[in-house]
Amino acid sequence: MLVMTTLADILRGVENGVFPAPDLGVSVVPAPSERESAVVAFTGHVVIAADVSPSWVAEQVPAGDLAAPTNPPFLTALAELTGRRVSSNDAMLLAPAITDPAERAEVIKDLTVLTDHSHPRVQRALEYRTDVQVYADVHGGLVIIGHGLADRIECAIELPDAHQNQGHGRHLARVARTLIPPNTSIWAQITPGNAASLRAFLAAGYKPVGSEALLVK
Repeated sequence: MLVMTTLADILRGVENGVFPAPDLGVSVVPAPSERESAVVAFTGHVVIAADVSPSWVAEQVPAGDLAAPTNPPFLTALAELTGRRVSSNDAMLLAPAITDPAERAEVIKDLTVLTDHSHPRVQRALEYRTDVQVYADVHGGLVIIGHGLADRIECAIELPDAHQNQGHGRHLARVARTLIPPNTSIWAQITPGNAASLRAFLAAGYKPVGSEALLVK
């Protein structure tokens, strides 16, 4: 079992196209913060970012079984050991910043910074992210950006019912890519059952890179 450095190092590598080796291995790294632990799965490799020993993980996970760390029995045992609960089990998508000045300027002129954070989607973001910024467009759609797991930049979108199935979700997901600094990347976490959201983010240029189970207190 390979012990790597930190989850932040691994995610920054993925942002630059460098993934853990697909060696059917499991890496154990420290929890990225007091706020959360995680099990992050890539092609052929799983990273367990939690304050547990590699020997404990080895006892729970049969060698070469990459399904085990993402399935309920292991996640339940990990949650009990660390005093946490599993809050989500999502697909991870990633996209680079849009740097074209004309597109960035066009997008920003239609957005308003939202200081009222009472919306339930914003409240959820505040539980899991820091430096949260919320933007509203002319149709009442929301783009939420903040620093989440291992300090990566994450986004979420929210659509009014009247604008469902009109390509508006794809537009908001693309907007998020214009709101981050150049030479950075933005992550989206989407439950696999939310097919409409998955389609919107894929159409907006995000690529699937893995999955994650997030454990919080």
